[in-house]
Amino acid sequence: MSAKVEGVVAPCERAPLPEVESCVIVIFGASGDLSKRKLIPALYDLFHAGCLKRNFAVLGVGQSTWSDEEFRAQMREGAEKSEDVDEFNDAKWQEFAAHLTYTTGDLTTDAIYNEVATRSEKLHEQIAPNAARNRLFYFSTPPSLAPVMVKHLGAAGLNNEEHGWSRIIIEKPFGRDLASAQSLNAEIASVFNEHQVFRIDHYLGKETVQNILVFRFGNSIFEPVWNRNYIDYVEITAAETLGIGGRAGYYEEAGALRDMVANHLLQLLALTAMEPPVAFDADSVREEKVQVFRSIRPMTPDDVTRKTVRGQYGAGTVEGQQVPAYRNEQGVKKDSNTETFVAVEFCIENWRWAGVPFYVRTGKRLADKVSEIAIHFKRTPQALFARTPEDRIEPNVIVLRIQPDEGMTVTIATKLPGMEMHAGTVHMVFNYESGFGVRTAAAYETLLLDALQGDATLFTRRDETEAEWRLITPIEEAWAQAAAPPFPNYAAGSDGPRAADELLARAGHRWRALQESHIDTQAASESVSQQTNDGAHVQAQAEEVAQA
Repeated sequence: MSAKVEGVVAPCERAPLPEVESCVIVIFGASGDLSKRKLIPALYDLFHAGCLKRNFAVLGVGQSTWSDEEFRAQMREGAEKSEDVDEFNDAKWQEFAAHLTYTTGDLTTDAIYNEVATRSEKLHEQIAPNAARNRLFYFSTPPSLAPVMVKHLGAAGLNNEEHGWSRIIIEKPFGRDLASAQSLNAEIASVFNEHQVFRIDHYLGKETVQNILVFRFGNSIFEPVWNRNYIDYVEITAAETLGIGGRAGYYEEAGALRDMVANHLLQLLALTAMEPPVAFDADSVREEKVQVFRSIRPMTPDDVTRKTVRGQYGAGTVEGQQVPAYRNEQGVKKDSNTETFVAVEFCIENWRWAGVPFYVRTGKRLADKVSEIAIHFKRTPQALFARTPEDRIEPNVIVLRIQPDEGMTVTIATKLPGMEMHAGTVHMVFNYESGFGVRTAAAYETLLLDALQGDATLFTRRDETEAEWRLITPIEEAWAQAAAPPFPNYAAGSDGPRAADELLARAGHRWRALQESHIDTQAASESVSQQTNDGAHVQAQAEEVAQA
């Protein structure tokens, strides 16, 4: 079954986007991979969509000794290859590229920040001499540089908002434990006000993540049952088929818990579990998320033993290709105990969720690439239609798919065709692109636009980051004191270690197989295709009648 979207008059290429005011965007670390793959393609798309007119400029600051033309050529290569770009157009790129400039400098010295101040003022004079001096600084740099960069920006007066706004975007991780997160936040607060700080988590820019709040609080049929009385358990998954690529240096220090659970997955948990905010604005939404984190009791060492699983992939087959074990990846220690898989059971001790486990899992080199939230409802109290154990009706499940193929699936019971009373399970599937005829904006595109408009709703607040680390740090500390499992403990191309299945099985629960989301999506695609064919046939018949 597929969902019909009422009110859609005709399909369009993309949703309309607002125009932003004049500004200079400074990207520190512009010669790096993130700028090439994500940031510049996102800005190009915003330009192509009309959000950025002629009154903007981008100043890249990096270590590579490039000219403006070399910088533009490198960025063009990234935009042409990017899956996030809606439509690459050579003439449009030339218009956009004229707004790109570049300079080389050492980010640990005053000189480059003084140069940025001078260059940005000249750029303001060129693009809009009479407009406000608005500046957005993006830290596409190693996290360790953030405190140094903040200090230098302040010394150069680039935090000043007397003649226009000044904002910084900082990439995760926001520290590596509670103490370092608190220290980082204190250093930032000594130079910038909180309203100037945008801590970016690209997961929050995805359409389905934003739709969680609308789905929950905009539909009276769901919100009344969104609690411990009706929901059995919740599982949140972020699975990848990729390995660590060229990120061994970072990943050996971080691991899956710091890399994914400490930010992405806890944010998804908070959005799923939070109370209704008084308004859909930054402070109201983020306050409710913080309350969720405060309702989760930090784990003791015994809790960590019972409620967490860590894994590391061995050799295996992924998407038909043989891949090496994590310890055989370039740059990884041969006896590394860094986890590439994590499963954790969190318990929210409040009136709405007491007794409902929230399971989160993430891993590298798994069977499929999928990010989703699955809400499992309790079974009906009696097997009214069951004559044999095989006839038992499966519980309802709501799945919010974040990637790939953003959308949602609602699993319900229905009578199977035939003379006898037998029930079966069907899926009501909604896909954003086929449902609305609209290409959803890439996450960085959404978040950059929000930052340019000063909307911090989808960004992480200072107390949020510290509340997250209060939950993660005890797990890291307990793992550091205990012996690691015998790694590797799951094969590449599998659904993860067996211990992760046992974590849920103790309560009579199970993970959705990673292929299940793919099967749901395929079924939806076939349904939409069939509806399209049926619609075309009906239209053809109508035209024949009209001609007769």
